[in-house]
Amino acid sequence: METQTQTTVDRHRRIILFPLPYQGHVNPMLQLANLLYSKGFNITIFHTNFNKPKTSNYPHFTFKFILDNDPHDERYCNLPLHGMGAFSRVLLFNQFGADELRHQLELELSKKDEPSVSCLITDALWHFAQPVAVSLNLPRLVLRTSSLFCFLVYASLPLLNDRGYLDHSNDITTPLLDGLGYQHLSDNNHLEEQVMEFPMLKVKDIIKMGFKKANDVVGDVIGNMVKRTKASSGIIWNSFKGLEEPELETVVREISAPSFLIPFPKHFTASSSSLHEQDRTFFPWLDQQPPKSVVYVSFGSVSQLNEKHFLEMVHGLVDSKQSFLWVVRPGFVDGSTWLEALPDGLMGERGRIVKWAPQQEVLAHKAIGAFWTHSGWNSTFESVCEGVPMICSPFWGDQPLNARYTSDVLKVGVYLENGWKREEITNAIRRVMVDEEIRERVKILKQKLDVSLIKGGSSYESVQSLVAYISSL
Repeated sequence: METQTQTTVDRHRRIILFPLPYQGHVNPMLQLANLLYSKGFNITIFHTNFNKPKTSNYPHFTFKFILDNDPHDERYCNLPLHGMGAFSRVLLFNQFGADELRHQLELELSKKDEPSVSCLITDALWHFAQPVAVSLNLPRLVLRTSSLFCFLVYASLPLLNDRGYLDHSNDITTPLLDGLGYQHLSDNNHLEEQVMEFPMLKVKDIIKMGFKKANDVVGDVIGNMVKRTKASSGIIWNSFKGLEEPELETVVREISAPSFLIPFPKHFTASSSSLHEQDRTFFPWLDQQPPKSVVYVSFGSVSQLNEKHFLEMVHGLVDSKQSFLWVVRPGFVDGSTWLEALPDGLMGERGRIVKWAPQQEVLAHKAIGAFWTHSGWNSTFESVCEGVPMICSPFWGDQPLNARYTSDVLKVGVYLENGWKREEITNAIRRVMVDEEIRERVKILKQKLDVSLIKGGSSYESVQSLVAYISSL
């Protein structure tokens, strides 16, 4: 890990960073901020009051809270919108945030007693920031918090819609947009067919993303994200060349803006940006477990299961006879505060359940043998960074794409693509814990990543290029 005291240039240039206010987006943005600070830049963070980070963990940054500061602003009083869950804030801020963002940027640009602003870096989903930045003649780079592969699929949504892949109302029960529930697919052989444009995907993977049409409200946000990412001054990806080289070649060919692939987990941990209290009391227990003997289970900060599927998880874990560390976030089981649905005495002494954990430290622990994940990109990439094979249970959005890429392209995990069935869960856990080919492949990926970080390696050079590029703006 790099330290925050490193400096390679004078701290006379300032960068304004603006993350989306959700855990999976805050983590990489603040890791990027730490990295840029370590290279000598002055850092200002724009953030909403909603899900605001613990600023005391970042005394070296300046925080400005914007967009939702007025408690009487009727646009934000009744969030979340019906049926839209967490995504409602993305929709509303993109719709109404331009004037305030422009005002705040004008204030920052006019300050004479602070370093000049080199650029604005926003989450790619803040697509409204692009025309604002252009109007102020301020270069805007974007941080894309999912994979290059996901971006290419998202860029193809209009084509996939024209081909009829998104119109399967009789084939699928679509979950709420905040990830509630697992999408249940009907028994339809068509869903198992390959997608012509992306042969590694099945039709059901496209449907599981949760877009009813490319031009629905969510599809509209994605479409604008793609369009304005392409129009930006640069794209920063949480990835590395050896992981997604074919996709990188396509991105470089089709987008004129430069791309910078940086594996943030290898530079800074995300523990300081956690929006949840982290439990560390389990580490003495974990330290006592044999190497590669424990299954780590965590489904992120938003996903939710009903009680029936939760119990299938419980039985699948218990029946696997493997030791496990399971993060069960309060509210993870729909209708429960925490563990009310857990049968008394069923878990025994084999496992530990906590409300939240410092994930990167857990994945790096010698006792961890597999990661059962919702296949969010941060979790997927952190697992690759630590050489841990995966069991994949995606919910919506990019997660089905990441799960398929993990299992069928990288071949470093098993995709539980038929929902929550205890027998399949048990079999997947047992397979991943003993499959030497899967373990060897993920070990090789980790080695490639480690080599890329050495001077002259692709990830090392990407950081250098990003620093030089921002310094030239």
